[in-house]
Amino acid sequence: MKKILSVLLAIAISLLVVLVVIYAIKQKNNNTDFSDLTSEEIVDKTESTSGKPQEEEDSWTDKDDEKVSYIGRLTLSDLKITAIYSEYFYARPADPLNYEYIIYGSLSDEWCIDDVVTCECENIRLYYDRDTPLYKAELISIRASDWQTKEPDEEKPMPALKPVIYLYPEKETEINIKLNYNGVFTCTYPAYNDGWFVTASPDGTLTDSNGQTYNYLYWEGEDHTEYDFSKGFCVKGSDTAAFLEDALSRLGLTRKEANEFIVFWLPLMEDNPYNIITFQGDAYTDAAKLQISPSPDTVIRVFMAWKPTDSFVELPSQELSSPERNGFTVVEWGGTKIS
Repeated sequence: MKKILSVLLAIAISLLVVLVVIYAIKQKNNNTDFSDLTSEEIVDKTESTSGKPQEEEDSWTDKDDEKVSYIGRLTLSDLKITAIYSEYFYARPADPLNYEYIIYGSLSDEWCIDDVVTCECENIRLYYDRDTPLYKAELISIRASDWQTKEPDEEKPMPALKPVIYLYPEKETEINIKLNYNGVFTCTYPAYNDGWFVTASPDGTLTDSNGQTYNYLYWEGEDHTEYDFSKGFCVKGSDTAAFLEDALSRLGLTRKEANEFIVFWLPLMEDNPYNIITFQGDAYTDAAKLQISPSPDTVIRVFMAWKPTDSFVELPSQELSSPERNGFTVVEWGGTKIS
């Protein structure tokens, strides 16, 4: 009997030792030591232990309640510069995409707002949990992008929207107006038949040969004019009405003329975060030349080129002025939205 008990006790002890060894092995597998492994081996190991690569687990961290993805080094192609500061600049994709970039690094004087560039960057962080995904990066190098070398014929023509012409003679006068437009008319009213022939009254009422009356001459067209954005204004969408009231007054429009300008353009502008606004000179008047007989004493032509932007853009302010109205006065206003 004693021999049987001794044998059973030995078997029990052996089984206990085996169980302890198995338990220890399992514990070691669940607490893998990665200290002597390469980064690639770590990824392989973590895939087997957690079912998800460690790179993916560690790439997202919370910072100021925003998810941040650390991307590393990358070439960012075809970025349009939207604002330049001393130690960093803002950019957005040249082809419309809902991204914004803040790139840290000083730019030389050769780079300007609206230049399209390709940037080599490092330490790129993507702030993803926001209305507009934001990249922050450190600049290594910058060069001009091939995106901006498109042939002009490939570009879509820009519309000249609702230029209207007011005529204010000192007395009732028959007037002939020709518009030499470097583009294609898309609409005119009254119809432009090799010119407009009207009788104008001092209050601005126009009468055609059929006795029909008009407040102004209206035209629209499409052209490839390159407008000047070297100076102008960046205006909050919500401030656009007040800005236009002041600017149009300085440019010589009456309250009635300015009101007609604003009610046409304001619905297209006030809901944008910001609008870059410039009032064109030779770029417009050279593309749309007026010939008026008899010759007016005063001509006021106001043409606004503008484009919406999601962020504030610094640019030199434009000086606004107008000639004093004397004698037979011709006034025109219009504009174009740059896509």
